[in-house]
Amino acid sequence: MQRSIALVTGASSGIGKDTALELSNSGFIVYAAARRVNLMQDLAEKGIQPIALDVTDEESILQCVSKITEEQGRIDILVNAAGYGCFGAIEDVPLDEARKQFEVNLFGLARLIQLVVPEMRKNRYGKIVNISSMAGKVWMPFGGWYHATKFALEGFSDSLRLELKPMGIDVIIIEPGGIKTDWGIIAADNLKNVSANGAYAKTAGIVSDSMAKLYSSAHLSSPKLIAQVIRKAVTARKPKTRYLVGFMAKPLVFAKAIIGDRAYDRLLGLANKGI
Repeated sequence: MQRSIALVTGASSGIGKDTALELSNSGFIVYAAARRVNLMQDLAEKGIQPIALDVTDEESILQCVSKITEEQGRIDILVNAAGYGCFGAIEDVPLDEARKQFEVNLFGLARLIQLVVPEMRKNRYGKIVNISSMAGKVWMPFGGWYHATKFALEGFSDSLRLELKPMGIDVIIIEPGGIKTDWGIIAADNLKNVSANGAYAKTAGIVSDSMAKLYSSAHLSSPKLIAQVIRKAVTARKPKTRYLVGFMAKPLVFAKAIIGDRAYDRLLGLANKGI
C-alpha cells in the first residue's frame, strides 16, 4: 500500500513537532518544516525528514515544495501549523508587526496551498489542515491582531473547502484551546514590551500576568492531543470541517454563542480582574 506524503510546517516545536511525530508513527512519510532546522534533529533520528522553510519568504516556500515533489512526486497532506501570536494594544502595535502577523499566520499558509493544490487536484486526493484557534471564534483584550489573523483564516478555510471539495480535496480547520507550549509565555512577554507604558500599561500588565500564570500552569492541554486529532482527521474518509479541542475551547466558544457579545465582554472583565 502506498504511503501518504505529509508536509508539516512549524515543526520545530509545539503542535507542529508533535504532529510530525504522530503522523510518522502512523505510517506517513513526513517532512517537518521550520526555519530552525537545528531544532528538528530529534525528528530526523526518528525517520522524519527536516526541511528548511520560512513561510514569509517566497523562495524558501518554492524550494521546500519543489524538493518534496522532486523526491516523492507529490504532497498528499499539508498541515499548516506555523504561526505565532503578536499581543499588544491595537494602538501600540506597529503596522509592520501587524503585517508580519498576517504574513506568517495567513499569507504564507495560502502560498503553500496554492503550490500543493495542483498536484492534489490532478490526483483527486489531498487533505489540507489549517491550524486556527478558538481565538478565531472568541477574543480577548490586546490580542486584536492575532485574533484578526485567526478570524481571517476561518473564513479563508471555509471558502477554500467549498472550492476544493469537488476535486477530492478536504480542507480541515483545527481550533485548539489553551495548549501547553511556549506560545502563551512569548505572547505575554510581547504584550508587556509593547504596551508597558502609556494609556494601556495597567490593564496590559494585568492581562500579561494572567496569561503568563495560565501558560505556566498544569491546566492546559498537551500539544499531543492536537496532534492526535490531526491524525484522526487526515485518516478519516469523511473528516469533520472543523475540530474544536483543548483546554476551555468548547466552553468559551459555546458560552459566547449563548450569552452574546456584551455579556461575554463582561465575563472577560471579571476573569481579568475588572478589566
